[in-house]
Amino acid sequence: MTTTETTGPTPPRAEQPAPGYVPGHDLLAGKVVVVTAAAGAGIGAAVVRRVLEEGAKAVVFSDTHARRLAEAEEALAAEFGAERVRQLVCDVTDEAQVAALLDVADELGGVDVMVNNAGLGGTASVLEMTDEQWLRVLDITLTGTFRCVRAAGQRMVAAGKKGVIVNNASVIGWRAQEGQAHYAAAKAGVMALTRCSAIDLAPHGIRVNAVSPSLAMHPFLAKVTSDELLAELKSREAFGRAAEPWEVANVMVFLASDYASYMTGEVVAVSSQQA
Repeated sequence: MTTTETTGPTPPRAEQPAPGYVPGHDLLAGKVVVVTAAAGAGIGAAVVRRVLEEGAKAVVFSDTHARRLAEAEEALAAEFGAERVRQLVCDVTDEAQVAALLDVADELGGVDVMVNNAGLGGTASVLEMTDEQWLRVLDITLTGTFRCVRAAGQRMVAAGKKGVIVNNASVIGWRAQEGQAHYAAAKAGVMALTRCSAIDLAPHGIRVNAVSPSLAMHPFLAKVTSDELLAELKSREAFGRAAEPWEVANVMVFLASDYASYMTGEVVAVSSQQA
């Protein structure tokens, strides 16, 4: 038997280029899709574009930033048609605003796919974290997802729709990271919520799954994160780079489509960092 010794630090992974953008194949043809936290340049916005490219009848998307929402609606309407795009300001910590968002979907035929993307992060040691910091992250990221799952599930059951709910979790829900106790607890909760909701809604033919990304690069993230930290996070990934937001959106669309018809209660990693 021979052994191989290694010395020194593990070299950084070589960065692999992102593949080419995949065109749509009508995976969501005729569906009414609701997406939260989708006015920026991250995963939510990528999901909105992807579902339109996949033939959705209409997409209703929300955020808490009215100006960005209006700008996004105008741009998407020009490209995909005004009849297919609706937006509404929605704070997922407010049950009435969540209901109003789904009321808009009802005007278009009722929600078929609910994508829960809203979440809030932050960095603080548990030694200094305040109750307010803890509760705000949990309220938006976990309880906000719960409010949307409950509201969408109720609408789907009432309408007799065998719909789909897709939640956005995070690899941080599986692994420890310094200063992320509140966010990690919230995302682990989203995973547990996904599994339990799937069992509750299965008798109605409604599927509930989640994606678990790690680092998805977009302009805002680059603006608020140091180059050193981004380089470190990229080096942890098997491909040596961040995911493109549309690469995460593609997995969400797959879970929302009939190609995933026997999948429910699953949390699908869109990262090599599962532990």
